[in-house]
Amino acid sequence: MSAFFHNFLYLPILNLLFLVYGFVVSDLGVAIILVTIFIRFILLPIFYKGAKDQTIIQKLAPKIREIQQTHKEDKQKQTQEMLALYKEHRVNPFSSIGLLLLQLPILWALYRVFLSGFGSDILSQLYSFVPRPSAINYHFLGIIALNEKSFVLVVIAAIFQYLQTYFLMKVAAAKQSMVAEDNSAAAMAQKMSKRMMYFAPVLTIFILSGLPSAIALYWLTTSAFSTIQQLVINKKIYIPETNGHPTK
Repeated sequence: MSAFFHNFLYLPILNLLFLVYGFVVSDLGVAIILVTIFIRFILLPIFYKGAKDQTIIQKLAPKIREIQQTHKEDKQKQTQEMLALYKEHRVNPFSSIGLLLLQLPILWALYRVFLSGFGSDILSQLYSFVPRPSAINYHFLGIIALNEKSFVLVVIAAIFQYLQTYFLMKVAAAKQSMVAEDNSAAAMAQKMSKRMMYFAPVLTIFILSGLPSAIALYWLTTSAFSTIQQLVINKKIYIPETNGHPTK
């Protein structure tokens, strides 16, 4: 598994970064942004599928609540009815978990590329057709040294992490409140969502403050992309209701 990760994920992403740096733009920071966005666009169909299923399930919440109330005493029947409902609308309630696990190795490889730095040992791993720079310009836009710490980038990354978590938790909280069997459960879900919104940026600052700013730039880019992506998907996959049933 380690060899597979190195040869088929880590090395291709590393070489893609230096292809962009060598042929497209001579700014390492801009190259990091472009490669990060490119990878996220590749993962977009995967993310879209999970978000679409979750939105459909959210629209089905009144029907789910009805099944929960009707078969409150018969959990087996309740499960059968809910699975039948999911099958009718062709959704998988666990798709987001599976799709997230599918994304993680790619995102981890991307993270490792930026975490490793770009010394001579890294450059020796470039493919033969990838240009090897004699020197690397670590200054993003001529201002921020990406091989050093940058509190400014860390703060901006934390802000975008907050926005990303805000929109994700907003959808999750709405879903929880719709399917909750009582107000206390909905209130608890909302409290947890609020805590997560503040915890995520604090954790971001804690993690990034001791790392080179190249990691903060990657983190900022992927958080900004995820925030915009979530907004677009939420708007695009709005599902009108027909005769009380959501339609695709």
